Amino acid sequence: MADIRKGAVTLKGNPVDLAGAALTAGAAAPEFSLQGNGLEEVTLGSSAGKIRIIATIPSLDTSVCHVETKKFNEQAAQLANVEILVVSMDLPFGQKRWCGAEGVDKVRTLSAHRCSKFGEDYGVLIKGGPLDRCLCRAVFVIDGAGTVRYAEYCSEIAEHPNYDAVLAAAKA
Repeated sequence: MADIRKGAVTLKGNPVDLAGAALTAGAAAPEFSLQGNGLEEVTLGSSAGKIRIIATIPSLDTSVCHVETKKFNEQAAQLANVEILVVSMDLPFGQKRWCGAEGVDKVRTLSAHRCSKFGEDYGVLIKGGPLDRCLCRAVFVIDGAGTVRYAEYCSEIAEHPNYDAVLAAAKA
């Protein structure tokens, strides 16, 4: 079982515990196996050689996650050789429906619903409270060799990440 980071982030000012160690720049990005919205398996190695922006969110059906995913979709056109992955515990069917309804086609939504390993390995799995087993809001930039170049855990789950810093890290 992963270590619990007590009160690592907040949700509307209330402390939220996270499972797993926080990733930091310079660390090797953990391999993962997630499910795409077409039910296909997607791994970190699936996009080796590309820069990856991995955004973890509680659910596409919340207002901040909705806006964040659409913003990354808009930014994707400006980023050559960058793949943007948005990961949540939403079921792949719901992710596909949401992307179709919102015209989101430049980012790839992935579901971590089958097991908690991804959430623990990336230090984003919420333990306890109203969002138990959801993922907290975080963004990672991983280079083509699989090294974390940028890691941001949003201290308040209901707030947006630093988009400028994420994009700068992806372009560096």
